[in-house]
Formats: sequence, structure tokens, C-alpha cells
Amino acid sequence: MESYSYKYPHPAVATDCVVFGFNGRELKVLLIERGIEPYKGMWAFPGGFMRMDESAEDCARRELKEETGLDLKYIKQLGAFSGVNRDPRERVVSIAFYSLARQSEVRGGDDAVGAKWWSINEVPQLAFDHDFILRQAMNRLRQDIHFEPIGFGLLEEQFTIADLQRLYESVLGVSFDRRNFYRKILQTGILQEVDTPSRPEKRYYGKRSEMMSMDIDALFAPTMKKGRIKAEPNDDVLSEPSMLQESFDDGRLHNVGRKGKLYRFVKEKYDNLKEGGKFHMEF
Repeated sequence: MESYSYKYPHPAVATDCVVFGFNGRELKVLLIERGIEPYKGMWAFPGGFMRMDESAEDCARRELKEETGLDLKYIKQLGAFSGVNRDPRERVVSIAFYSLARQSEVRGGDDAVGAKWWSINEVPQLAFDHDFILRQAMNRLRQDIHFEPIGFGLLEEQFTIADLQRLYESVLGVSFDRRNFYRKILQTGILQEVDTPSRPEKRYYGKRSEMMSMDIDALFAPTMKKGRIKAEPNDDVLSEPSMLQESFDDGRLHNVGRKGKLYRFVKEKYDNLKEGGKFHMEF
């Protein structure tokens, strides 16, 4: 093919990658600390300029791996960001992608001197127009989570309803009634209970001094009140309605229930519902 050059000025093309993670309690976003100008020392999304021999998606994956060590196969295009003054170096159009990944160890590399998962509520001011890109990514995530099972990619293969509820609350920024969430999520039909060996109920007996020496922190956060034990159930245990019953008699704790049931996501069921246009998670 005959080579030629375009006589009119044209912009450079870059990519940025917004990666969300979940630590079991709150939504996180992956950022890198810039090691070069412009905005040296500020935090930004992993990204960089597209090479002549790669697609925008390939560029986003490459830059993500080079700058954080994270290797993702699935990323979704968020949109193009083309503000005239978004980059002080030259005229740059950025094609942004977003993805969800289980939170794992990351490290800074290439142009990044550091990489870190930030709580979505503690993100500092970002370089370039990345504050705006983050808002757009959050809006897209909140839309998509109602119609696609993207949230399950942030959980382990087996999880409790409480795990799933905390994820949805973190993404949507709301609190759900436990029983309503439990009922509605099971009504979708996309979850299957995992068969696990039966776990007998644990019973604890003894005086207060004996109980305080027992390792029951995973079940309760005990406090002292007028010489008696007052226990508040841990959310990790109360993952389903009526899963835990307790009674107290003269400093004795009886009948501590088992942890919540485990479930897994059934992709085949979701695909059938989506094909029929019947899948919509509304709470």
C-alpha cells in the first residue's frame, strides 16, 4: 500500500481503564500514582497512548498490566472523552473502559510509581478529567447492575445473601431491608443453593467469666451491661432472616445458630431470562 501523510492536524488517542473492586464491605476503585509530568504525584486511572498496531481495547489491557500488574480479559467500553483542554500536552482523545475485578494485590510499574485500591468514598482529586470519567463510570455501573450479573464477578464463586446485599448497597449507595432483599433476589431464580455438609448448632454454657474466655468474636461483639452480657449479632452471621436465635439466662448463652447458606450464580438461568427480556433486578 502506498504510504501517505494526512496534511491536517489530528489528535492523539489514549485509553484509560476504570477498574472496580470489592473487599466484602465497600466498593473500591483502582488508581495509579503518576510518576511523570503532567500531574506528577497525583492519582489517575491506569492508561496511556495507543500504539499504531493495537486496538483501543488491547491498549487499555496493556497499560493496565504495565502500570498495576493486573491482567484482565474482560473490559467494557465506557465512552470517548474529548474535551479540548483535557490534556495539557497536546490534543488527546481518551477511550475509557471499565471493568470489575476481585480485589487483588497490585503494584506500580512503567509510568506509575504506585498503584492502590481506593475506597470509592475516599478518592482524592484526580488528574486530567478523571474525576468526570469516574462519575460516568459509576453511573454506568449502577445502570448495568440492574440488568446484568456484573456484580457476581466481584464475589467468590460461593457467597451468602448478606455478601450480595453488601455489594449491591455499596454500588448503589443505599440500604436495603434484609428480608425484602433476600426474598427478591431469590425470586429472580439466578441463584442456586450450594449443598454443604450439615453444620450442627453450637451451644455455649457457663458463667460470664467462662464465656469471656471463649473465642466467639466471629459470632458476637459482646459488651458488658449491669453485670450481664449483651450480644449484638455480627452481620456476617445474620446473612438470612431468622438464621440466628439466642437466649440469655443469668449470664448463660444458649442456642447459637449456624452461619447463612451459600449460593452460586447460575449463568444459564440468567441467559434464558435475558433472552426473553425478563431480567431486571429492582429493589
